[in-house]
This record gives sequence, C-alpha cells and structure tokens, in this order.
Amino acid sequence: MKAYLATRGLTALIAGVIAVGSAAAQADDDGGGKVVISTSLAPAAIGPYSQAIRVGRTVYVSGEVGIDPTTGNFKGPLIGDQTDQALMNVAAILAAAGLTLDNVVATTVYLLDIKDFAAMNVAYRTHFTNAPPARATIQVTAFPKNGTLVEISAIAVDDR
Repeated sequence: MKAYLATRGLTALIAGVIAVGSAAAQADDDGGGKVVISTSLAPAAIGPYSQAIRVGRTVYVSGEVGIDPTTGNFKGPLIGDQTDQALMNVAAILAAAGLTLDNVVATTVYLLDIKDFAAMNVAYRTHFTNAPPARATIQVTAFPKNGTLVEISAIAVDDR
C-alpha cells in the first residue's frame, strides 16, 4: 500500500506541476489561510492547481517548465535554455508574492534525462549565486507536455 501511495503521489505531483499561459497578477485568500498567487508573467496552470500558494510566511511554487509566457513556446531545445526559463518563471511567480529567488529555501528539479544534470547545474547556478537553496534532483520518465526537459518547483520564505 505504501508503494502504491508513493507512486500515485509522485505521478499526481508530476502531472500537477507543469504550466502553460496565464492572467493578471493576483492573490486570493480562500478563507482558510491559503492565498493563491498567480501572474501573467509566468505560464498559467494547465490543470486544477495554482501557480503558487502562500500559507503564512511560506510560498509554495508549483513546478515550472521552460516555456516563455509571452510566446507559449519553450525557450529552446537545450536543457540550459529550459532551466533558465523555468527559473525565470519561478522568479516571476515569487515577485507576484513580493519575494525573490533570494527567499527560496528549497527546490526540486525534475529532469527527463539525468545526463543533463551538469548542464542544468550551469544554468541553475546563475540564478542562485549566494547561499543556494536545499535541492533534490530527480529523473522522471515523462512530462505531460512533450518537449519538456526540466521542471522546477520551489519553496520560499518571506523573511521580512
């Protein structure tokens, strides 16, 4: 049963974290202490999930892929290009919450091919130059959107 739940949970997570187009920046409190964060400066969620959720001082950013929100296309076919755009999308969502990448305390990186690990790190490093966050990197077998090489989710803390 544990293996089933773990597999089902990972499948749901992967299926629920890709994004593709958006609307205006907003933050809506659902009355339960959760605030929905969204922005047109990052691709819109393509499923029943939010770009990000704020609970207290913590912001949970759904997985972002390397799609340019202005064109709806991948920034490029290379892992470095997609990593760069995915992190720009994370940064745009954090900006809608009043935060920056400096507030990120943890990320999870999903790679289609673990052989892209070194090249992904080159692009990733340019966004986290000072005190990089904790991170897990996982290889997956597929993404919901063809052409996706990387997806990055993040957790940030508002330390103001």
